[in-house]
Amino acid sequence: MAWVAFDRAVKGIEQFGLEGPLERWQAIRDRIHESVCREGFDAGVGAFVQSYGSKELDASLLMIPLVGFLPATDCRASLGTVRAIESSLLRDGFVARYATHPTLEACRPAKGPFSLARFWLADNYALQGRTAEATELFERLSGLANDVACSRRNTIR
Repeated sequence: MAWVAFDRAVKGIEQFGLEGPLERWQAIRDRIHESVCREGFDAGVGAFVQSYGSKELDASLLMIPLVGFLPATDCRASLGTVRAIESSLLRDGFVARYATHPTLEACRPAKGPFSLARFWLADNYALQGRTAEATELFERLSGLANDVACSRRNTIR
């Protein structure tokens, strides 16, 4: 998300004429991008990982193509990372934020399904051209709305 901050600052200058040190922010953005691509991708896992040196996945990695860090067609970001998340964090259409381990539980509480990650996954499917899977997942998620969500949606204008 540090990359996103600098990328959006650069775009604010380039597209909207905002003030700022354009070259400096471009250089920082580019260094962050290079570092994440070099250190954040684990070839053995075949995916981007939760942190440098880790083998763990995190559902937030689904944001990589959504924020424009890498295109959805990039084999590391979309294809490899989505496949890895599907195999280790996806259960019956629900996506866990990250895997939990008994040795880490004192430091990191267990997490159940992370609702937003399911929509991120549906977005990734759509960006990959997997429209039938995207539609199926989105419709399943929409069907989980309860009366509170439905009544709130109807009152928000």
